[in-house]
Amino acid sequence: MTKIKVAVVGGSGYTGVELLRLLLEHPQVDLHAVTSRTEAGRLVTEVFPQFYGHTIAGALKFELPDISILQEADVVFFATPNGTAMQSAQALLQAGTAVIDLAADFRLDLDAWNSWYNMKHSAPELLPTAMYSLADLASPGLPGATLVANPGCYPTSVQLPLKPLLAAGLIDLTKPIIADCKSGITGAGRSGKVQHSFSEVSEDFTAYGVEGHRHWIEIKQGLEASAPAGTSLDFTFTPHLLPIPRGILSTIYCSLAKPGLQALAHVRATLTKTYEHSPFVQLLPVGHVPHTKWVRSSNKCHFNVFQSPSGQLVIISVIDNLMKGAAGQAIQNMNLMNGLPETLGLSSLGLVP
Repeated sequence: MTKIKVAVVGGSGYTGVELLRLLLEHPQVDLHAVTSRTEAGRLVTEVFPQFYGHTIAGALKFELPDISILQEADVVFFATPNGTAMQSAQALLQAGTAVIDLAADFRLDLDAWNSWYNMKHSAPELLPTAMYSLADLASPGLPGATLVANPGCYPTSVQLPLKPLLAAGLIDLTKPIIADCKSGITGAGRSGKVQHSFSEVSEDFTAYGVEGHRHWIEIKQGLEASAPAGTSLDFTFTPHLLPIPRGILSTIYCSLAKPGLQALAHVRATLTKTYEHSPFVQLLPVGHVPHTKWVRSSNKCHFNVFQSPSGQLVIISVIDNLMKGAAGQAIQNMNLMNGLPETLGLSSLGLVP
């Protein structure tokens, strides 16, 4: 089988280097180019010594993101800030190159983009053609797709357990849904900001984006897509910063349409059936509370469901924000787009400890 020629734009950030780590070991990938404006001209092994000794990485240099180089690839991953992929996507698509964007450029419609992102969208004509792909609930249209919006990390952790329950009518939509979510510091990106330094983050725990975080609209629109047509959910999302390198834990509170232990059993049966053939999404045994360490460095999502004494449904969901929340899911999407087994290059289990 011919290998997929791949380029990574933004290869020196946390998500970019995670893509490199996975793509260098992917049996059906030819890593064509890796770009970084800040590290252009340097060997990948100079910037990331963990790749020393790897034959391909040892000869690979970071390049400037020249469109002519990117157009030679079959697939280009954009591990870049919001607003970057939209500037090159049209030229790449016209050259027959598929685009997988790990930022938010193609996740929302134009009205939502204009409301939540303080920049003009430079390729609004592409928004209706982009496929938002939560890989484990992938659309039948994903094979052969050419423009894919990879979901955000928080949205992945919240939508995977909730969407099947909304589709099955098991959630009381007259009551609020609350997502109380925590992320490791790598979710803020690989920057030199003082507030993200060890001294500031260590032994601290804080909420942020309380009055409005951009992932709120992404999660809300994803959940409403699984609810009855015309539904507008009462949805609250509050992110928090954990003093750990990587991982997301989302605690989700909602009300069952028909409370009771039988309803909880129905919830478990629905989630089991939805993900019975999924290699990456795991409903844990009754009573087991998910830990972020259990999924660290894997493409897994672990979650479980509980019923509070008041009858409220409590869902706890964990992922690795750089894997299932970014690079891992992006490669899973690439595999599905190209008719490959979705697990290819993604079979590593979580690290212990």
